[in-house]
Amino acid sequence: MVGNLGKIAEAQISRHERPKDGNYLYGAFGRDFATSDGRRVMIVALTLKQWRSLVAATGLGEAFAALERLLDLDFEREGDRFQAREMIGSIIKPWTIGRTLEQIREVFDAAGVCWGPYQTFLQLVAEDPRCSTANPMFQEVEQPGIGTYLMPGSPLSFGAFERGEVRRAPVLGEQTDEVLTEVLGLSGAEIGRLHDAGVVAGPAEVVG
Repeated sequence: MVGNLGKIAEAQISRHERPKDGNYLYGAFGRDFATSDGRRVMIVALTLKQWRSLVAATGLGEAFAALERLLDLDFEREGDRFQAREMIGSIIKPWTIGRTLEQIREVFDAAGVCWGPYQTFLQLVAEDPRCSTANPMFQEVEQPGIGTYLMPGSPLSFGAFERGEVRRAPVLGEQTDEVLTEVLGLSGAEIGRLHDAGVVAGPAEVVG
């Protein structure tokens, strides 16, 4: 999705970093936290199992229990976790800020916590193998006037069919004659007169 929205190309070509806008999960507990090495992680506790795994991994059960008593809430209930999300977050924040991304990864993966590294788009293209030609969904394309960047293909793969090649976007005017012929059914002579009159233009004429 981010490839089709142009965010991967933006990161690779312009090296522009989009500002962080925050990330919250509506209806349950879920938000991002900073780590000691300047990274961010997204933590989600949508289900009861996810909440219990988070409590066990962080060792913050007593703090959460005290908060439940103070607010007269039950954090094993999804709605109650959402209601107290800011205060739950304030308890978790010191735990994440005292650990590196890799330390959190080790603890959370072992406990089965629902989490993930919160990547910027520059970090995505530099570090994540899923966003590379190692992923068969991606290929590099060279876009005239812009440069070379990763472009995603179809996410669907069928055993009886080969995945189609990723194609660059057409330049302005590149498919004019094709559309006039195949869609509108104009003859070569008719298309030529349109070009002569300046009604339509091919890519060379647009550039010129």
